[in-house]
Amino acid sequence: MMVNSVLGPLAISDLGKTLMHEHVLIGFPGWFMDARQPPFKRKEAMSRVVEAFQGLHDYGVRTVVDPCPSDLGRDVEFIAEVSQASGINLICATGAYTEQMGIPFTYAAMSQDQIAESFIAEIERGVADTGIRCGIIKVATGEGKVSDYERKILAAAARAAQATGTPILSHTERSSCGHEQIDIVTGEGLDAAQLLVGHCCGADNPGYQQSLAKRGAYVGFDRFGAVLEIADEIRMRNLKAMLDGGHLERVMVSHDSVNCWMGSPGSMSEAELRAAMPSWNVTHIFENIFPELEAMGVARADLDRIVIDNPRQYFEAAKSSARQV
Repeated sequence: MMVNSVLGPLAISDLGKTLMHEHVLIGFPGWFMDARQPPFKRKEAMSRVVEAFQGLHDYGVRTVVDPCPSDLGRDVEFIAEVSQASGINLICATGAYTEQMGIPFTYAAMSQDQIAESFIAEIERGVADTGIRCGIIKVATGEGKVSDYERKILAAAARAAQATGTPILSHTERSSCGHEQIDIVTGEGLDAAQLLVGHCCGADNPGYQQSLAKRGAYVGFDRFGAVLEIADEIRMRNLKAMLDGGHLERVMVSHDSVNCWMGSPGSMSEAELRAAMPSWNVTHIFENIFPELEAMGVARADLDRIVIDNPRQYFEAAKSSARQV
């Protein structure tokens, strides 16, 4: 079984230790409109990002999923250069962000089937004329409610997932709408095990987190280091509760780190954001979180399963269930 990486087909059995949600670079819609920001310097950005990803070798990481959708400044050629230079397998995404924070005009005018066809094209033929094929589908919902636009994207993603054997990875706002995401994709005939519900660790809500796992979806504890949202101590406590509750096989971990911003990350500058969250980087889990979890009584074998076996089984399950739609 193979998965598309930015450098070509990669055997799923060769994924190795995997981080499921990290970003090479991000540019929020209209990032280039703020004339106060310094210009994007590609060569300098490349050097900085490659250095960050090379640091993963010290912890045995072989693969990283970059689920940047097409409307957040996705640059698959940049990602491929980072992969080539760093020696880390990188998997890029097709898909779309939330209606409020993405670029909804084009997909809003398209039918559900047309959107699915667009996703399938980027998986099977590649992004534009780059030949770089996507290996995951990114979807996203806003806080507390799934809009009609987001519902259409989710349903289209489920159809594309079934046609190509490609799993879906989601963004949620403030740990909400995970069950709605499951309802929509399973309503299209997709198995819940082909969905990774992202950012479930952004609220102190272990009941919610475990309820998603009970439905068969993967649960993303994927913002370690993002302490402006919630303290890592809470994330670790709730992750351990997931394991103690029997949900080891449904947990994924990552940081959702952004290693290069095009423009500003929001109301704060990039420098201010990094100063406020100094541990928000691609090695934080291995340097700090896993040792602390071991001190809390989590077995090293269980931590290895989370970063090795769970990602492999997630991709294998999707590939095994592919069918024509």
